[in-house]
Amino acid sequence: MDTFAQKLEQYAELVVKVGVNIQKGQVLHLQSPIEAAEFARLVVKKAYEAGAKYVEIEWEDEASTRLRYEYASEDTFDYYPAFKAEALEKLAEEGGAVMHIKVPDPELYRGIDSSRVARATKAAAAARKGYQQYVRSNKLSWCLIKAPTRAWANKVFADLPESERVDAMWETIFRMNRVGEGDAVDNWHRHIDTLKDLQAKLNAKSYKSLHYRAPGTDLKVELAQNHLWLGGGDTNQSGVYFVANMPTEEVYTMPNRTGVNGKVTSTMPLNLNGRLVEKLSLTFENGRVTDFDAESGREHLESLLDTDEGAKYLGEVALVPHDSPISNLNRIFYNTGIDENASCHFALGSAYPVNMKGGTELSQNELLARGGNTSLTHVDFMVGSDALDIDGELPDGTVEPVFRAGNWTI
Repeated sequence: MDTFAQKLEQYAELVVKVGVNIQKGQVLHLQSPIEAAEFARLVVKKAYEAGAKYVEIEWEDEASTRLRYEYASEDTFDYYPAFKAEALEKLAEEGGAVMHIKVPDPELYRGIDSSRVARATKAAAAARKGYQQYVRSNKLSWCLIKAPTRAWANKVFADLPESERVDAMWETIFRMNRVGEGDAVDNWHRHIDTLKDLQAKLNAKSYKSLHYRAPGTDLKVELAQNHLWLGGGDTNQSGVYFVANMPTEEVYTMPNRTGVNGKVTSTMPLNLNGRLVEKLSLTFENGRVTDFDAESGREHLESLLDTDEGAKYLGEVALVPHDSPISNLNRIFYNTGIDENASCHFALGSAYPVNMKGGTELSQNELLARGGNTSLTHVDFMVGSDALDIDGELPDGTVEPVFRAGNWTI
């Protein structure tokens, strides 16, 4: 078994070589919590070793972020610095890559006025709309990864002595990223091949719709015409293959914006930018959310749905078997980037144009006309469990099982 230092080195190399797949002469923008500085520096080292021309680190400090919501004047929450959005767009235009160690504290905004967070989130999304078009169309290489912070480890591993929680989180991150047993890069290439096989099977099926049934869920989801299933990773506009989420266990596609009907209930808490929403339920009619509720955090869900009209429609359908590596850890991580890879899920908000044949060449209005959704936001919520059944309707109208008791049947 490798030592901790060896696994850390492997992990840093993995996210550089497989995640963003940095190319010689490329610029990397790395966003990292201050707490993850040691690991971030190791990523910088690996990026330069791989031939990066320049690596910029944007440090994030959640304590400072909270201070804004506690003390800033009320009229400032609709502001987002234009220069930050412009810098990211320029990076994308020039063929750079982006990596984000994304681990928001699930309790960060406890006691904070929800409307302040909602306004600031919307302002950021509006300012970064151009950059997000590059991201959602995979025009640039981007990757979301994980590293422990004390607040996150304390929430996830509250059952362990406090002194053991960060170490437990590191070991879990290594495990879910296939680090520590053999060559991690080789492990990932095999894993990607498996997801690509699933992707090919689903694209061959070309389902017209999926019907979800579980406790609290009876939902029919039509899929967009010319939809494409994707899984593992994708290629950017330069033809470089990258993996946007590490870990990843999903295959995903585009729903028909106005073809969603019924009710769905979530099976895991949603960490909505540092605000928890638990046991949410949504009712859809012709694609639009017409009713909603949550056992806790309802006001945060309401603010998400009020982001814009597109936030009330689905933009993504993703399938993950219940019997899968992260799900089998039997732990909630309060981090969408992980929990969505332990569970079937949907996303409210913008669709990914890459999930439609020729989608990346369409304007937003053209995408809407063809059944895709557009929005300033894209938020995944989990619906998978060992009680979930999914049926697929084939082009000829035949209905067949896709999932039974939470697992694949195809």
